[in-house]
Amino acid sequence: MLLPEKKEREYRFSLALRMALPIFLLLLLFIYNTFQSYYESLDITFYFNSVLLLAFSIYFIFFLIYDGFSVQITEPISKTFTRSYLYKYLKKEIKKNKEYTLILISIDNLYYINETYGFQNGDKVLSKFVQYIEKYFNDKQISNFPMGQLKGGDFIIGLPGESTQYKTILELLCLKSNEILIDHMEVKISGAIIDTLYSDKLDFLYDKLFDNQMLNKQKKYLKEEEIDPNDLESYTIDAIENRSFIIKKQAVFENNSLLFYECFVKMKTSNGKVLHPKSYMKVVHKLGLSAEYDFILIEKICEIISSQKNISLCLNIEASSIRNYSFVERLNHLLTSNEIVKNKLLFLIAESQYYSNISRYNSTLQSIRKMGIKVGIDRVGSLHTSFLYMRDLDIDFIRFDSIYSKKSDKMKYKNILKGFNTTAHNLGLKTWMKMIEDNEMGTFVNDLGIDYKQGKSLSELEDVYEEK
Repeated sequence: MLLPEKKEREYRFSLALRMALPIFLLLLLFIYNTFQSYYESLDITFYFNSVLLLAFSIYFIFFLIYDGFSVQITEPISKTFTRSYLYKYLKKEIKKNKEYTLILISIDNLYYINETYGFQNGDKVLSKFVQYIEKYFNDKQISNFPMGQLKGGDFIIGLPGESTQYKTILELLCLKSNEILIDHMEVKISGAIIDTLYSDKLDFLYDKLFDNQMLNKQKKYLKEEEIDPNDLESYTIDAIENRSFIIKKQAVFENNSLLFYECFVKMKTSNGKVLHPKSYMKVVHKLGLSAEYDFILIEKICEIISSQKNISLCLNIEASSIRNYSFVERLNHLLTSNEIVKNKLLFLIAESQYYSNISRYNSTLQSIRKMGIKVGIDRVGSLHTSFLYMRDLDIDFIRFDSIYSKKSDKMKYKNILKGFNTTAHNLGLKTWMKMIEDNEMGTFVNDLGIDYKQGKSLSELEDVYEEK
């Protein structure tokens, strides 16, 4: 039996006892007082009815608790802790143990299993996968550990001690992932591990687990200095409030003529550290500051354009900001009071999830284009949404994903790029290729007929702005 199931039984029993005991004692007190006061005149039916009353009262109370007012702390399918109970349980464990480890184990192909084999088989996979994990850890002499289901096929395991004790166990589990078969269904898994040396805040540990899992999948590892998540939040908020940014630019050419510059933004902390977007953007999203962050950058870009006059700048903008009505209104007011910026500002957008209300999205984009801003879609050929947006939205240009620059020597990538380029031109869109690092790549892009070109072989990064 899993620890969550044991805990649920204990939890329900203690709850039943707390509710039943006062009522039971009151009944006993009532019977005792009646017996004391009317001992000589009591009929035998009183004793019989008293026993029945006690028995049925106890039964009724326990019935209500177990079936009517029971508090569910385990998932009905996986039999692991629910997300809410797991959160409470782990917070107590982290507070109690100075060193504590969290392990994330995910079924990566659960969606495929549900789509291919049906949800009933998907539920069966969840249930049997949990049993598989329990047996695996039991074989490693680890038992009675808390395990909870965060969402879908994502499970969290809590274990006392440092992560170094369990790292090898997780690695061996992931190495065996190709061998996991549940009722002839292949189960693909991935995992990540972290301990309280990183942070004692559970939310930060959760976020870092998923970040590490993604890095493990991509077989990339962070080389930059780790920043305490509490500090990262305060640095991010402080940088946005003080508009403390470093902005660099790189030229983009068309027909060997400078057309505009792409802007690259970093944050500068109060103690002089430089934060890259991959470090702070998740915090920006989490704090709900995406639109504010984007608008502050646009204001700064407008100041740069106004001061240099003959320059056009392209900025990466969150799609959610563009769909924010208040953001668009503020943008319109800003550009109305800065006529010099008109037709000198470009927005580049990309997102992994397709926005369903495409007509509303397109209408918003057209109002932005009427302000004199050109709009383009980034990462075409990689994100499926980029191709869908290229098809469904009225935009000005597209930019191909950098994977086509890195693998341009492979014929299949060349053919795909050629197809996308032809499709875009047929739709009346300009095409853009970045990371042109050598003359060979430059020749290939020219032969293909791509309009906008960018890369180290054409232009280096230049400083534009830095908050002192």
